Formats: sequence, structure tokens, C-alpha cells
Amino acid sequence: MRVLKSSVLLVFTLFFFVGYAQEKKKFKVHTIAFYNLENLFDTINDPNKFDEASPIMEMKVNVGEIYKKKVHNMARVIADIGSDFTKNTPAVIGVSEIENRDVLEDLVNHPLLLSKDYGIVHFDSPDARGIDVALLYQKSIFQPQNSSKHELKIYDDTTKERIYTRDQLLVSGKFDGESMHFIVNHWPSRRGGEARSRPKRVAAAKLNKHIIDSLQVNNPYAKIFTMGDLNDDPTNASVKDVLKAKRKKKNVDLKGIYNPMEELAKNGLGSNAYRDVWSLFDQILFTQPLLEKDYYSYRFYKAGIFNKHYLTNKKGRYKGYPLRSFADGGFTDGFSDHFPVYIHIIKEVK
Repeated sequence: MRVLKSSVLLVFTLFFFVGYAQEKKKFKVHTIAFYNLENLFDTINDPNKFDEASPIMEMKVNVGEIYKKKVHNMARVIADIGSDFTKNTPAVIGVSEIENRDVLEDLVNHPLLLSKDYGIVHFDSPDARGIDVALLYQKSIFQPQNSSKHELKIYDDTTKERIYTRDQLLVSGKFDGESMHFIVNHWPSRRGGEARSRPKRVAAAKLNKHIIDSLQVNNPYAKIFTMGDLNDDPTNASVKDVLKAKRKKKNVDLKGIYNPMEELAKNGLGSNAYRDVWSLFDQILFTQPLLEKDYYSYRFYKAGIFNKHYLTNKKGRYKGYPLRSFADGGFTDGFSDHFPVYIHIIKEVK
């Protein structure tokens, strides 16, 4: 069964014009994605977490049915991301705002995703709200070899007490035979205001840069993806000054980082909205080797925000916003307050 799955890959054709000659080439294409699942919590009270404050735990009736519908809605979106181009679900997808491994098991075993045989990499984090990040991957495409969690230690400016937040997840392995690394993030929120909370995200970016640097010490040509809900835009200090991410490909050095999301933001696109202002907090960045001009191994092709019509509010004050799952103390039968983001990578088929 696994051999069959790995062989059923979309092959698409691009035409390259050299002078008057037209050369036809075929490529394999895969989607790498990230999605903030907006409080995907189960219905069981965990005495070791503050999960009773989660929206689903605050529901008074039909909690089990609401949970099933929430899982269904998340599975529907994941099944759809990139499928119009690749005819497949994401090969790898980072997720945030999940409570535990159990909700991920329910998600990947949903009928819309079951045939894709997704694996899970997840660690419990010390986050005060009890939310974690994780990586889901199609086992026939990506085989993890190492995984680790990296603790972010930040402190309150006034009390000097530690603020417990999400770990950063690193997963390394073979993607269709190539070595690749994936870092999944959910950086500290803007609670208290952007300026006041900024040092916390700068600290998160420094941790992220340290992880990337450590991988590049071993291999300067490492293909590294860092993705997540950064709670910062592509032009904020955490991304521009600490990660030193570039908007233009030509400015990316060997150990540099390219951020395709900055161009999307420059064009007025966003993944989440607040008080009628759009932000692009959800981002996927990657290192320079994915920008090489040959396609003998996997290279970056395009980036996008998955903002299909069914994911948006159709009317009212929040028309055009992401159609979130929970609002005004109830379940909306929506999806998330964030749109997913994705990139496509391609490789020439000889």
C-alpha cells in the first residue's frame, strides 16, 4: 500500500522558452502548510492544564457533537489546502492551538484524512493555556529521523516571574529521499499591546535563529523550513532584524532566510484580522538552498494564503474575516480565526 501511495504523485508540466526553442519538463509538486486550528481542545477536563477556560469546555450542551464538528471542519480544510494544484493534501503541515496528542489522533483518523496515513510529531509544552504545536506528515512522503522540543524562557517585566509559553518543535528527516528540517512555532501573543509584548517575540525569534544556526553549522546547505503563528508581521523586528528574513530572492545569502509571505503582505493580504486591520502572522520561511534555479532537487515554487470563500464570514460586522469556530460564548460551526498558509515545492522528474 505504501509503495502505491508514494508513486501516486502529481506530475505537472511547465514550458521553458530558450530563444526559439520550447522545452517541456515534468515536475513533482508537494504542499507544505501551516494552520492555527483555533482552540482544538477535547471535552475532557485535564487537572494538569487550564483547559476548563477553553471555548469548548465552556459549552453547556452538545459538547460531544460540537467537538466532532470542530474536528470535521479542521479535517475539511486540511484536506483542501493545495489540492487544486497538487491533487493531494499537504505532505507536511504544522499546526498550533491544539491541546494534546489525542485531538491530533482524532483529526488524522477523520474519514477525510484517513487514507493519507498522516503521522504525528507532538510534545506537551508548558504553555499556561495548555496549547501546543505539532507536525503532521504523510508517512509515504516524509520520514522523521529526529525530533526535539526547544523551550522558550521569558519573564514578566514587572514581577520577573516566568511566562510559560509554547515550545518550538524541530523535526528532521527524509522528504521523498531528501534531508529536510521543519520548525513549528507559536510565538507569544500581543497581549498588553504590541510594543510591550515585543521583547517576548524577539526572544522567540532568537531561539528560532539559534535552532537554524545549529543546523547550518552541520550543513550550510540544509533545507530548513520555519513556520507558525508568529504573532508578528513579516516586517516586524523579530522577523526582519533577528531572523534577517529577506523579501527578495536575490538578497538571500547561502545561510540566509527567504520570506515569501512579505510580498503577500506588501500586496495587502493577510491571514488574520483584528479591528479592521489585516495581519499576516501566519508565515512559512525557508533557507536559501530551496531557491536554487535548478530543479534537480526540491525547490520553492510559490506561496499563498488559503482563504477560500467558505472560510470567510459572509455578512455582518466581520464580513470577510476568517470564520472562526467560537464567538460570543458559542460554537459558530466555523473553522478558525486564522487562514492557513502554504507553499508549493517542486522537483524535476527525469
